[in-house]
Amino acid sequence: MYEAVADLPLTVEDWTLSGRERDTTSGFVRATTTFVLRGAGETGRGEDVTYETEDHEILQREGVDLPTGETTFGEYSRRLDEFDLFPEPPEREVFRHYRRWAVESAALDLALRQAGRTLGDVIDRTYDPVRFVVSTRLGDPPTADRVDELLAYDPDIELKLDPTPAWDDDLIADVAARDRVRILDLKGQYEGTEVDQDADPSFYDRVVSAFPEAVIEDPDLTAETRPVFDGEEDRVSWDAPIESRQDIVDLPFEPSWCNIKPSRFGSVESLFGAVEYCEEHDIRMYGGGQFELGIGRDHIQALASLCYPETPNDVAPAGYNEPDLPAGLPSSPLAVEGGGDGITPVER
Repeated sequence: MYEAVADLPLTVEDWTLSGRERDTTSGFVRATTTFVLRGAGETGRGEDVTYETEDHEILQREGVDLPTGETTFGEYSRRLDEFDLFPEPPEREVFRHYRRWAVESAALDLALRQAGRTLGDVIDRTYDPVRFVVSTRLGDPPTADRVDELLAYDPDIELKLDPTPAWDDDLIADVAARDRVRILDLKGQYEGTEVDQDADPSFYDRVVSAFPEAVIEDPDLTAETRPVFDGEEDRVSWDAPIESRQDIVDLPFEPSWCNIKPSRFGSVESLFGAVEYCEEHDIRMYGGGQFELGIGRDHIQALASLCYPETPNDVAPAGYNEPDLPAGLPSSPLAVEGGGDGITPVER
């Protein structure tokens, strides 16, 4: 796939930055920055999903240097190695990947629009309707209220939940009885974040047993928790550790599932290499979101549409992440509309 896009001609004349903010159901205000690249009468966009608001404020205040001129997409990507995209060091090093993805996706979007082509056309894949799940937490103290709200909105909705040890047996049984949970994210692979969750074999056993069909994402496999997954390895998925093809190779056992978050990979080349590795090794993929507020959400939906449309993709329309659900949100599967060029074939 990367060879198919690397030789696309690309002209970058200038760029601008724009910021967004929105409340989320996870109890924080999400800030992102959109990179808008222009050239040859066309515009390409990509969204920086760095989580620290201060990093966005510094970027939007101080700006950043990017390559310009006539080149190819592949050469533009190589030139980005020479540019520091953070005016000040980021709060976390992984944010460098997030911002690099914003610039690369904007450049790829621009190159495709300058060529008058879609990403699907270039990599010879079709935009299929995307099955999606809605990711949410259940509050503090946890209740099934948000689940009830989502099911009242759409009885056929599918869910990705972040269980915590605070879930008691009654809540687990109540949520499991709805039979709408497709992924449980244990958050066991995060370090130094607000969502870190310690390995707890009793907690793991309760949720793994209660949701026998759900994919279990990011357990912390220790001597105490590993036995919980004996015979359940084909349900285990990985997210936070996956930033390259090599990270998939290095997992503790051959995976059956991977959560593909494009921003984690930084470059288009790294992302496409990981996708193709999963396809070659029969590893099922589903798309993951980072609370994108704009074009970044469109891009992860388009990539899911092209590469893994039928799995439980955590790429629901952004409105599902708002505390108050707006009217008229689309149901799954999500159609990726046609009629334009670029990564997402939508006229702008």
